[in-house]
Amino acid sequence: MPAPSLPPGLPREANGQDMSDLLSLDRAAFPDDPMRNSTLRQLLDMYADHLLVIEDDDGHLCAYVLATPPYKGESWIFSLGVAPARRGKGLARTLMTQALETVRAEGASTVRLWVEPGNDPARALYESLGFTPDPEGPHADHFGPGAHRLGMTLKL
Repeated sequence: MPAPSLPPGLPREANGQDMSDLLSLDRAAFPDDPMRNSTLRQLLDMYADHLLVIEDDDGHLCAYVLATPPYKGESWIFSLGVAPARRGKGLARTLMTQALETVRAEGASTVRLWVEPGNDPARALYESLGFTPDPEGPHADHFGPGAHRLGMTLKL
């Protein structure tokens, strides 16, 4: 059954019909490191109820967040992507707020994520939501050569 149609700008759960738009959005948001089709498909199949999307006025996806369900009290923000033309409009904050509310209601006491150390807008968003950087600093080559990441944690 397709997801109900919501006004643009309101988060909704992703569904199988979103796959093409999700791939395009992920490539636009992360042109240097987009997810593989098979990876995104599996994540959509496994975590559709934790994959929130926002549509633009034309019905195309312009932002998404993927959280994991809590496991032993811990959830992860796997990915947060916003189309470059839609950045700075509060979409990421809207998605993160909804994702955090969802995992908190499901029993998460801690939420973790990885962010590129030089991605200042993302770091500022996460810090404004209460995430704190791991004290040991960035992990060199965490996702492969040159793919350094900074861990951040939020205690709910």
